[in-house]
This record gives sequence, C-alpha cells and structure tokens, in this order.
Amino acid sequence: MADALIPPTTSAATPSAPPPPAASTSYRWRWPALAVILTGSVMEMLDSTVTSIAGPAIRADLGGGTSLIQWLGVAYTLAMSAGLLVGGRLGDIAGRKRMFLIGVGGFVAGSLLCAIATGPEMMITARAIQGLFGACMIPQGLGMLKEMFPPRELQAAFGAMGPVMGLSAVGGPTLAGWLVDTDFLGIGWRMIFLINLPIGLAVLVAAIMFLHAGQPVSEVRLDLPGAVLASCGALLLLFPLVQGREHGWPAWTFAMVAASVAVFAAFGWHEVRKSRSGGDPLILPSLFRKRAFLGGMATGTIYFAAFSGFGLIFNLHLQLGLGYSPLRAAVAGIPLSIGMVVGMGVVQVVMRHGRKVLYAGAVTMTAGVLALVPMLGSEAGFWRLAPALLITGMGSGLIMGPYFDIVLAGVEPHETGSASGTLTTLQQVGGALGTAVLGTVFFSGLSAGPAAGADTLWIVAAMIALTLLASFLLPRKAREAEPAL
Repeated sequence: MADALIPPTTSAATPSAPPPPAASTSYRWRWPALAVILTGSVMEMLDSTVTSIAGPAIRADLGGGTSLIQWLGVAYTLAMSAGLLVGGRLGDIAGRKRMFLIGVGGFVAGSLLCAIATGPEMMITARAIQGLFGACMIPQGLGMLKEMFPPRELQAAFGAMGPVMGLSAVGGPTLAGWLVDTDFLGIGWRMIFLINLPIGLAVLVAAIMFLHAGQPVSEVRLDLPGAVLASCGALLLLFPLVQGREHGWPAWTFAMVAASVAVFAAFGWHEVRKSRSGGDPLILPSLFRKRAFLGGMATGTIYFAAFSGFGLIFNLHLQLGLGYSPLRAAVAGIPLSIGMVVGMGVVQVVMRHGRKVLYAGAVTMTAGVLALVPMLGSEAGFWRLAPALLITGMGSGLIMGPYFDIVLAGVEPHETGSASGTLTTLQQVGGALGTAVLGTVFFSGLSAGPAAGADTLWIVAAMIALTLLASFLLPRKAREAEPAL
C-alpha cells in the first residue's frame, strides 16, 4: 500500500465521493478524516471508563449481585481483546473503511442496547457487543492515517491524538457522573449510553464522506481458530474470578481456571503449527523466545491490571464506602487523569533514559498509592486526595509512556506487527484481570466498612512493585536490540 495518498484536485471532486488517490500525493480529505477517526476513538474511550462511575447506579436500577459492577468492565474489555485479535486483520482483508463503518454501527447498536437494558444479563451482553465492535473500529484508524497522510504530516496527525485522548480521560468520567446525578430527561444512567447515538450517527455520515476506502490485502488470512482459543482461555480464567466469590468458591471455579491453562496451551500449539505450515498466526512463536517480549508481557499484564483495578476500586470506594455521589466521585478522580497526562508529557523529554523512566514511574506510582491508604479509611475531600492522586497518575504516565516503544525495541522488524497487536490485546486482558481480581477483593472486604478500599490499595502497591521487577527484563533503551533466549 502506498504511504501517502491524495486524489487529484479537480472541480468534480466532492467530500462524499473523493476521486481515486494517486500514489505520489496525499489524500485530499485527510484532516476531516482525522477528525472522524478521533471522534470515534473518543466515543469508544469514554464508554470504556464510564461504568466505573455509573456502576453502582446501574446495579441499583437493574438488580443483580455486586459482580454486575465488575462485569460491566470485564465484558467490555474481554470482548475488546477478543475483537482486537482479528480486527486489524479484518481491515486488511475487507478494507479499513468498511470495517470502521461496521465497527461504529455495531458500537452504536450496542450503546442503544445498554440504554434500554432491562436486566443484568441484557446489560452484560450489550457491553460485550460494544467491546466487540469497538475492536473492529479502533485498529482501522491508525492504518488509515498512514495511508492518508504524507510522512511529513504523519507525526502531527499522531500528535493530535494525545491531547484529545487526555481530555477524554479527564472529561469522560466527569460527564458520566454529571449525567447520572442530574437525571437528565428522567432516565438517569441510561443517558451515558444514549449520548452515543447522535455522536455515532454523525461519525457514520462523516466517515462515508471523508474516509479513504483503501485497498484490501487479499493475501492476508484470518486465524479464526486461534482467536477462538485465546478468547475461550481468557473467559475460562476471568469468569470464575468474578463469580466465584458470590457462589462461595465452589469446585467448578477452580476447574475453569485449570481448563483455561489447558486452552492457552492448545492456543500456543495451534500458533506454532500454523507458523510452521506457512500460515498467518495471530502471534509469531518466535516472540516467545525473546527476553524483551516476555518481560514486556509480564510488565504490561501486571501494570494494566493494577491501573484498571485501581480505577475501579477507587471510584467504588468513594461511592459505596464513603457515600460520594457519582459526580463528586468523578470530580475527585480528575487529578489522577491530569497526572497521567503530565507524566506522559514528561516521557517525551526523558525518553532517552529508556527503562529507567519505567523504574521512576513504578516508584512514583507506588508512593502515590501508598499515600492514599490512610486517606481512604475515613472521609476525604477533593483537596486532600488530589496530591496523592496526581502523584499516582504521574507515575502511571511514566510507565505507560515509554512502555510500547521499549518493548518493541527487543523484537525484529518483521515481528513488530504481531508484537504490537499482542501487546495491545494484552492491555485489554490485563485490564479485565485487574477488574476481576481487585474488584473481588474489594467486595469481599466491603462488609468491613470504609477500610475495604484502603486494604485493597496494598495489593495495588504490591502489583506495581512486581511491575518494577518485571521491567528489568526489558531492553535498556528503545530500539536497542535484545538477544533471543
């Protein structure tokens, strides 16, 4: 595929039907197309975070056990991770614009189902639909940007994503809290999903008008059996972690965890077999012989589990433990998002120090989490929580900022695509794992009173310490080759 594409400038060219691009120029409607892609990404990002604020209100309305609050996040991220395994490949096979449109349409439909849900089962299913179609939408954006923008403008296009995502991280939970608290139109929490309908329909229309269709890659093949095995393994692991507490940890919960190990082993065997037969495996087996990649998997899984779990238990503790309203809880968490944006900005200045930046981030985040422990045991206002949350967010940003670049430094060029997809999927799986495990620990101690959130923070701090240890396996600096094991 051409790196830079633009249609010839003619008087007949219109936004709804851009002429075929010439390989030597850039795509004419690239900047409106960037706005479309960013809006779709913001819509997905907002819905990935809003249920941590609205979860208690949703459960109070729909009923169900406390595990429903966990499933609101787990169902979304698990479906997202399953979809990401094949979403990028489907874009290559069927065309990125087509898959983006399918993703947006399905996401809007899932949002509508969430808004009209009448019970826990319907709500969980609708959240899974959102995650699955979100995974069809998100991978297409980066590929289309590379097709539409010339190299000299590509960095500016990618650079626009940072501030937009940062504002979304701050504004998303706050918007959710406001919508729940104000009970807009008398429908309460349902508005956080209904708001996606006008946004999503506008994205669909604009995508049809402005996105570049591109050309499918016919030689790419889809490893559907591998995706099914990986998804089943994750479900077998996460389902008992979420539901086990409510059922008293019966024997079937341990049997499912054991079965997940067997399914993941079958997935590994399938990927090796497919690679040897000349197929297109989801994960190149050669990656598992590299210390950097194995270290990156361990580091990422623990970090993303800790960060996602922290976000859930912090918001739940404020609402269920300290009696905060959804809006007040959302506002209390703003310093965390601001700190993360600041930390990722600092990374751009200190990136030359490589994995030492991750070390600093892990130490900083641990200090911030531990500073919160005494505050969550009793009533704490915004200004008392803000410094510790700001430090926690900065540490998180210092970890996440260089993570992907440093891990990918230890893989070969031909392995980069597979490694990037695997790490992105792992980010979702780690988030689901943290929501399941730390949510279960939190709810197990909730009957003890306000101390539940504070006690769970000790586990978060321990997980960040493990992240620090695992990061010693990473390359010292980005683009520094690491030997195979």
